[in-house]
Amino acid sequence: MAVADQKSYLQPLSAELMKIWPDNRTINIVCHGHSAPAGYAGFHVVDTFNAYPHLLHRMLKERYPMAVINVIVTAIGGECSAAGEKRFASDVLPLRPDLITIDYALNDRYIGLEQAEQAWKSMIEQALAREIKVLLLTPGLEAECSTQNPELAAAHAKQIRRLAAEYGVGLADCFEVFQQYCAKDGQISDLLSWINHCNRDGHRLIAREIFRWLPILAPT
Repeated sequence: MAVADQKSYLQPLSAELMKIWPDNRTINIVCHGHSAPAGYAGFHVVDTFNAYPHLLHRMLKERYPMAVINVIVTAIGGECSAAGEKRFASDVLPLRPDLITIDYALNDRYIGLEQAEQAWKSMIEQALAREIKVLLLTPGLEAECSTQNPELAAAHAKQIRRLAAEYGVGLADCFEVFQQYCAKDGQISDLLSWINHCNRDGHRLIAREIFRWLPILAPT
């Protein structure tokens, strides 16, 4: 298989978002993962309104002003995918999401590729069994990725890309986006509020990468 087609994968969701009352319904998007979607910044501050789930919510409301949208965060700071998988059925699926984003790669460096792969596969399969759309996120860079062990983060990014292709789901390649930013004479410090947490600019790059999957449809 291949990674889902960006123009068509979430087209049915875009169509639902374009409906107006009384034909519309509540759309639930769940952001599952570690401290990044949870909104952690520096000194344990949780900067919710500058984190990518909130920024994504604002982007969606600008594009779909008639839609009722919940962007729900089920992320826990410090968590890896193995822990996130254990609560996937209890914390995520009961929310009846239309779309789930999965973002664990930075913390998964500490549990290894094999264990991370099994956890990601389990979450993807649980979602697909319920016909829920999935977007996998590769890791955004952090200071440690850039200076100490960039190969490890790259290996997890590569594995996530492979899983997206294996299951035919969506891919928000944050790792590539951050690398492109740095390649254009940007500094990783421009995107960080802390050594391992994004600032608003970093979160905006992630939100935009997710938002690209929601196509603009011609009115029917």
